[in-house]
Amino acid sequence: MNQELHIVGFRVGRETYGVPITSLHEIVRVPEITAVPDAPDYMEGVINLRGKIVSVIDLRKRLGEKQVSASNRSRILVVEHKGRLCGLIVDSASEVIKIPVSDIEPPPAVFQEGALHCVTGMGKYQGRLIVLLDTNKLLAHENLQSKGDIQETRGAAAGQ
Repeated sequence: MNQELHIVGFRVGRETYGVPITSLHEIVRVPEITAVPDAPDYMEGVINLRGKIVSVIDLRKRLGEKQVSASNRSRILVVEHKGRLCGLIVDSASEVIKIPVSDIEPPPAVFQEGALHCVTGMGKYQGRLIVLLDTNKLLAHENLQSKGDIQETRGAAAGQ
């Protein structure tokens, strides 16, 4: 039996990324975003999604893209993380891609060494590589601490 991984493909900069379709709640256009004070630079703010407050992260900034510019093709991938919804701004969301498990290779060691160890594999699809991401690691609290949280942690550690 030939098993396939169903992922949602999206672009950030020139690269194509993918997350498992099971981790995706929905894809929405980018509405007006309310800024949040003391948030990291990649945290754009929050949106009201049908009565639910959803924090929004700019994945371009999170992944270290140099040029960050929104376009009418930009979308927000809404994913669930620890029971809460979180939005990821991407340059464009493409399609559901089915990649045979045999066409997925483990990530190169260089991806495991950096602070951003959210790459789960490299999928080969129609002659191109798709970087597979783990949304749980991408959104892990220790990776998303705001400047205020870090200062509070340091203050508590110093006994203040």
